[in-house]
Amino acid sequence: MENRKSFFHLHLISDSTGETLISAGRAASAQFNSALPIEHVYPLIRNRRQLMPVLESIDEKPGIVLYTVVDQELADYIDERCKAIGVPSVNVLEPVLATFQTYLGTRSRRRVGAQHALTAEYFQRIEALNFAMDHDDGQMAESYDEADVVLIGISRTSKTPTSIYLANRGIKAANIPIVAHVPLPESLLKATKPLIVGLIATTDRISQVRENRELGTVLGFDRSHYTDRANINEELKYARALCARHQWPLIDVTRRSIEETAAAIVALRPKLR
Repeated sequence: MENRKSFFHLHLISDSTGETLISAGRAASAQFNSALPIEHVYPLIRNRRQLMPVLESIDEKPGIVLYTVVDQELADYIDERCKAIGVPSVNVLEPVLATFQTYLGTRSRRRVGAQHALTAEYFQRIEALNFAMDHDDGQMAESYDEADVVLIGISRTSKTPTSIYLANRGIKAANIPIVAHVPLPESLLKATKPLIVGLIATTDRISQVRENRELGTVLGFDRSHYTDRANINEELKYARALCARHQWPLIDVTRRSIEETAAAIVALRPKLR
């Protein structure tokens, strides 16, 4: 018998960007394989006027309500209205704030969007993101020694998304494709600052991803060669040998999410934490 999944409405109300809620909602939903969430995200909800159409939407499509609202009066109103509608509501931040207040012995400032303040850390992340974009796919090879991390790997080993994820943590990451029998830039071999990490995956995984990649009509492109498992196996063999020769660590990304790959990279170099 076919295993059919049900769906439920997940309403996410935030007085800021909603990033915290989206992560929390998806992390919780992932623990329930039998039901999939239909997400409704309502960012920048900071007063009752903005909240009213949100509550109307919840009434029309009842489901679980998660919210991060630091204004206690507005939070109480959300709970009151959700109770009247007959749906569960959870203030995701409240248990965390309560724990912090108890341990620190002081009340929180309850400032909306405090995590998005234009601090030095914020500008560091912007600088790292610009660096990652400038140094994507082997670009600007002359400045690799300015990187915190350089990711190398054959095509379709998640180098670019991992670089961007690291940049969002303020880590300057460059990435370089490994092409069999094409030497790496001399500037990389001479670099002393960055952690150089090789990314690999199984032959089957890379072939599958390459099969699904749209490459248009690039002149001279041979799709059959690009997706052939024997050729991919040779590419991986070359990449492994290259990293072994230079004693660069390898990370297999086959069953890792981008977040897990980034965490493994940070763990290799404690000063990146």
